[in-house]
Amino acid sequence: MAVKCKLSMQAVNPVPFQSWGRCFILSECGGRAEVSFGVLRRWRPLSASFTNELSQWGPATEAMESPTGQVGERLSISEAESYCKNLARAHYENFPVLTFFVPAELRQHFANIYAYCRWSDDLADEVTGEQQSLDLLKWWRESLGKCFDGQATHPVFVALQQTIREFEIPPKPFEDLISAFEQDQHVHAYQSFADLQDYCCRSANPVGELVLYLCRNHTEQNLEWSNSICTGLQLANFWQDVQRDHEIGRCYLPIEDGNRFGYQLEDWQNCVTNAAFLELMKYEVGRAREFLTAGLPLSEQMPGRLKIVIELFARGGLRILDRIESIGFRVWECRPVLTKLDTVRLMGTCLVRRAFGNKYEPGRIESRRP
Repeated sequence: MAVKCKLSMQAVNPVPFQSWGRCFILSECGGRAEVSFGVLRRWRPLSASFTNELSQWGPATEAMESPTGQVGERLSISEAESYCKNLARAHYENFPVLTFFVPAELRQHFANIYAYCRWSDDLADEVTGEQQSLDLLKWWRESLGKCFDGQATHPVFVALQQTIREFEIPPKPFEDLISAFEQDQHVHAYQSFADLQDYCCRSANPVGELVLYLCRNHTEQNLEWSNSICTGLQLANFWQDVQRDHEIGRCYLPIEDGNRFGYQLEDWQNCVTNAAFLELMKYEVGRAREFLTAGLPLSEQMPGRLKIVIELFARGGLRILDRIESIGFRVWECRPVLTKLDTVRLMGTCLVRRAFGNKYEPGRIESRRP
């Protein structure tokens, strides 16, 4: 069935975005849409699974607390922990969060951190409008504050407050993540790579910092390596998801880079694969690879099997970049993903490396695999 759309011409130029700075389509087509920052902004409909999560554990349920007002009566700690583990196992990620290599005593804590990140991300991306996202993220920030005050009621925070206490984690990494997701609601494109990197400092790097707390290895040098890995992973995810982000009106390809390679806003709007786009993607993939490779020495600082855990995260990102390269950087046409075979091979490679005592050499760019 054909869908009728009403189109009108409208120029906007809220910031000097050079050739990418003007957008000319305002569409009313089934769902809501608007123009902002030179990008046609759309919203996905709520996914059925997250709709269920919100109806069961969203802000409206807080009024259903027990009459006595006792913290945690709605959900026991064991139930909350099971909820977080199930969440960690149910979602596709470029690399599994809970693997055999995560020490048994840390698996629950990894799941708790993941559940917090998953809910934060879904509140930003899986709802029907910016204001609803901002309202929900405000509620989420308030719930985080209650968690640090020992008043958690949401299952994620009931479980997470145990992790926070045991590993003495401060609020800032959690707050920075929320800040990034709030930014997603009003910034839909980035003028420079420096702007994008600032976003990564809050959207990705706090996750690595939280892992360092869990590993009891939070030092200045380790944080620098961790930030490099996390920024690289975020960039790899951006380049993997160019098409998906386009569908919701987000462009993470820096505008200055697009101008440099001659890839125009109109090309992006129409999902054009041309020579300029392929060169642009090759450049962005190479930069992401450098971030990931620069952070690999972190794995050598971790105790026991955590060496493999950290290395797997980084090499999972490198493998995604290999996948992008193997399809000729044509991410408009195909979304590269890691297969189970990729995961097994990565694990095997890391195990062999450890068995023979091969350490990562700083300054070496990892070889590419087609």
